[in-house]
Amino acid sequence: MNRTTSESLERARASLLTELAHGIVDQRVLDAMGGVPREEFVPAEASSVAYQNRPLPIGHGQTISQPLMVALMTQALMLTGDERVLEVGTGSGYQAALISLLAARVVSVERVPELAASAAERLGRLGYSNVEVHSVTDELGWPEGAPYAGIIVTAASPDVPRPLLDQLAMNGRLVLPVGSREIQELVQIIKTPEGAQRHNLGSCRFVPLLGRGAWTETR
Repeated sequence: MNRTTSESLERARASLLTELAHGIVDQRVLDAMGGVPREEFVPAEASSVAYQNRPLPIGHGQTISQPLMVALMTQALMLTGDERVLEVGTGSGYQAALISLLAARVVSVERVPELAASAAERLGRLGYSNVEVHSVTDELGWPEGAPYAGIIVTAASPDVPRPLLDQLAMNGRLVLPVGSREIQELVQIIKTPEGAQRHNLGSCRFVPLLGRGAWTETR
């Protein structure tokens, strides 16, 4: 990367952080957003627009989410630094990289084997050593590592999946889009002894979550 390109990306990153600061109040999240090079998690041909506040395609019908949505979801996990977090939907690995700076350990699962392999390679190459990536099929989450203080789902479910609630620790936070295939609501679920508390965080649109307890077909 030449100096001009590097300086251009730095300016774009700074501009994006200024924009995000209007809606994101957790400074640790903003610091993490500033510390992870998003250009490393998008296709090379999209690196020049890596810091635009919009989703970008990463292949296999998947996208890297809009930075504002990434920040909102990460903030809703309410991380303090010592948690084990489960991510459902690794994609490019960008969200996992961010969370790795805010939690003790990240377990990330991905249905598309090629994305799981490339994300694992990328995260290892960039030094995110507290992230483990697993390729999965129809089972939601990674029960072997449960319970998790935080679970984040980067695809939309028709309802809150029971398998993920079962993997959530007491007082843990589950953040995911819930709704139809066309439009969803981003929700935060807090697991308490009295039951699951639900907080709506705004409308959103994600690809469908596939697996037991979610959508079972691609169409």
